[in-house]
Amino acid sequence: QVQLVESGGGLVQAGGSLGLSCAASGSIFRINAMGWYRQAPGKQRELVATITSGGSTNYADSVKGRFTISRDNTKNTVYLQMNSLKPEDTAVYYCNAQLRRNWNSNYYNYWGQGTQVTVSS
Repeated sequence: QVQLVESGGGLVQAGGSLGLSCAASGSIFRINAMGWYRQAPGKQRELVATITSGGSTNYADSVKGRFTISRDNTKNTVYLQMNSLKPEDTAVYYCNAQLRRNWNSNYYNYWGQGTQVTVSS
C-alpha cells in the first residue's frame, strides 16, 4: 500500500532547467533513503542521485555539478533540481524509496511509475 508519485517532468531546451518531485505515501514505518534513477530508450536503468534520511548524497558522474537532490523528511518527499540540461539527459526518471512498512520488517525498495524528461537541442 505504498505509493510513490512523481511530478515535474516535461520538455525543455538544452541548457534549461526542470525540477522533479516525488512524494511517498501509505503504510510507511521509516524511510532510509530516497533517490532518482533514469532509463533512456534502448538503455538500462541507471542511478542519477540518492539521499539518505540524514542528508548524505550520491550522484552519478554524468550529473555532478548540474543536478541537486534534496528531501523533506516531514513530507516523505524527495526533489531533484536539474540545471544545464543536455539532450543526453532525456529519459524516464523514476523515484525510488528504501523503506520498511513495519517495525519488524526489513527495508525494501519501492518505485514510482516514472516521469518523462525530454531535452531538445
